[in-house]
Amino acid sequence: MPDPRPAAGGRTLRVVLPEAPHSGLVVLVPEAEPLVGQLRERLDPNAAVGVAAHVTVLFPFMAPELIDDAVLARLGAVFAGVPSFPYAFERTAWFDQLVLWLAPADDRPFRLLTRLVHEAFPDYPPFQGAFADPIPHLTVGHEAPLESLRAAETELADLTPIRGHASMVTLLEQPVPGQPVSVREVFALR
Repeated sequence: MPDPRPAAGGRTLRVVLPEAPHSGLVVLVPEAEPLVGQLRERLDPNAAVGVAAHVTVLFPFMAPELIDDAVLARLGAVFAGVPSFPYAFERTAWFDQLVLWLAPADDRPFRLLTRLVHEAFPDYPPFQGAFADPIPHLTVGHEAPLESLRAAETELADLTPIRGHASMVTLLEQPVPGQPVSVREVFALR
């Protein structure tokens, strides 16, 4: 169920927290782990269930029991048509004062992945349709005290830029909410 949280400027930030088995598609950012891994362990509850540094492509996706060979083949075909791409995370940004994240210098390749998957699977809008225009990002922390997030932002100034190359999309699944996340499939980009 979405968790409404009061945010700066009288707005509400909705954090989607599935209470049922679910999956998600992400671009893992292994270059970020040595630099932000410890921050994420302290500040991002997703790190505690095994979600590595990543940019979300589509979340939540299907319940794991609905993902069959036909779904995997369709995802594989979607991603096989997308060229691999370089990325760089050069600055921090915020969703109100609740979520600290790293911004990709060019978010267009991530947006393309999200759009293509949503077009192929229209019953699964990004973040259950909670955001009109989801912003590609690498979450560093949320559900943490503001002072801790601000301290992390100061620390990140010395750690960026983080550069790498996206060559795959990973399907993660969590059959039991709150329990560890596992890799179901990895799809190569062209």
